[in-house]
Amino acid sequence: MLHHPLLEKLLGCEAYVKHENCNPTGSFKVRGGINLISGLNREERQRGVITATRGNHGQSIALASKLYGVRCTIAIPEGNNPEKNSAMEAFGAQLLIHGKDFDDARLKVEELQKRNGMRYVHSGNEPALIHGVGTYALEIIEELPEVDSIIVPVGGGSGVCGVLTVVRQILPGVRVIGVQAEAAPAVYRSWKEGVRVETESSDTVADGLATRAPFELTFSIMRKFLDEMITVSDEEILEAVYDFLLTTHHLAEPAAAATLAAARRLQNQLAGKKVVLVMSGGNIASGLLREVLSRFSERKRTKIPVS
Repeated sequence: MLHHPLLEKLLGCEAYVKHENCNPTGSFKVRGGINLISGLNREERQRGVITATRGNHGQSIALASKLYGVRCTIAIPEGNNPEKNSAMEAFGAQLLIHGKDFDDARLKVEELQKRNGMRYVHSGNEPALIHGVGTYALEIIEELPEVDSIIVPVGGGSGVCGVLTVVRQILPGVRVIGVQAEAAPAVYRSWKEGVRVETESSDTVADGLATRAPFELTFSIMRKFLDEMITVSDEEILEAVYDFLLTTHHLAEPAAAATLAAARRLQNQLAGKKVVLVMSGGNIASGLLREVLSRFSERKRTKIPVS
């Protein structure tokens, strides 16, 4: 976790970034994958594992499976980030392409699992995943016990639930804020309305936030413990990718950049506070990165005070 003075000037608060983008898979999810796969029994390891992903969860399960000698099959939707696909294959996973989005791929996996008996690893309804990713919340607390707020991106919710299960036990006064994409608001709407809501699409630039339905376990944790959740637009997310690069010299994928977009929305609320933004991953597609650099460097839209 690093303190970035330029980011602090941009936001008007004491800003820290938890750099989960520096993990072996470029994402926080590797913590959960290793925790889950390491705990499989012999019979589960022999059957192999199957899961669905847009990339970071898949890389996590693929790497963990490689470490423990487990056969791994991963379903991805059509048009998925090619760099993430290549990374999963490099870790030894077999990829299965199906459907228009994550939820289509997930439903296919659930159908296949019933036929072939592989151990299905759900990307949210797995306590071992949540416990594993919760270790980054422990690291935040160890380094900054006086933290006021933690802002976490929310797709399926394993990351924010890992934070919540740790923080509510150790520092219950810390405010935890979740952020979703406006174009994929299923979890946000569910949290607001108190019941699980599904959307017809999740067509957001932030593939890590692109879910059409909340998961049962993570939704129940968020509903009980989450302080606040907001949504941000794709335009705000892409601008935040640029601003993160400018102020921290780290590359955030769109889902990770949503935390900065949220902090800018909540600037008045966060003024003068100690705030941690979770940079959940750095696996941005190269074509999208070129677009971000071209669009926002030309607009010169960042407003960072120089004195």
